[in-house]
Amino acid sequence: MSGFCRPQAQRGPCPLALLLLLLLGPTSVLAISFHLPVNSRKCLREEIHKDLLVTGAYEITDQSGGAGGLRTHLKITDSAGHILYSKEDATKGKFAFTTEDYDMFEVCFESKGTGRIPDQLVILDMKHGVEAKNYEEIAKVEKLKPLEVELRRLEDLSESIVNDFAYMKKREEEMRDTNESTNTRVLYFSIFSMFCLIGLATWQVFYLRRFFKAKKLIE
Repeated sequence: MSGFCRPQAQRGPCPLALLLLLLLGPTSVLAISFHLPVNSRKCLREEIHKDLLVTGAYEITDQSGGAGGLRTHLKITDSAGHILYSKEDATKGKFAFTTEDYDMFEVCFESKGTGRIPDQLVILDMKHGVEAKNYEEIAKVEKLKPLEVELRRLEDLSESIVNDFAYMKKREEEMRDTNESTNTRVLYFSIFSMFCLIGLATWQVFYLRRFFKAKKLIE
């Protein structure tokens, strides 16, 4: 009997089968929804890796019936303040951009109006990396079969996982270097402090000796 693992010989689930199920299984992205009061501003932040496609869709439900001149503005910026997407009087739409560097990105909704107006319901659905790619469109353009599309998605997902591990390894190396540098500085500071204390103690001994000799308390 051939296969990835034999049920009779395994006490637990096969690791390779679990890995394939994890990679081949569907990835679900939950939309974020929240209420936005009038004349308020709410922002969402997320760290995203370099050279990743980011897509999103938003919908703002206006429950005021157009009263009070209620308008909602949408703006997406990076940590440097560069505007990646901006929409005045946003109600419903989509956006997409590609990150140039690993950074913290901010999505802000700002509501402006007058009078007592019910809160707006904001629904935001953001995807990045493999989740943001439209494989149905890729299949149509490149004329791929369903199995080839799934293999392409699996390849992209594997590459994404490898990149994540590479980034984690790089961060671990940077943190280790920082830790070693800090330990070296602490060691040098401790040695310097020790010599300072020894010098101070020596100076006190000689000073007190001269003082007592001047007072003729000791020979």
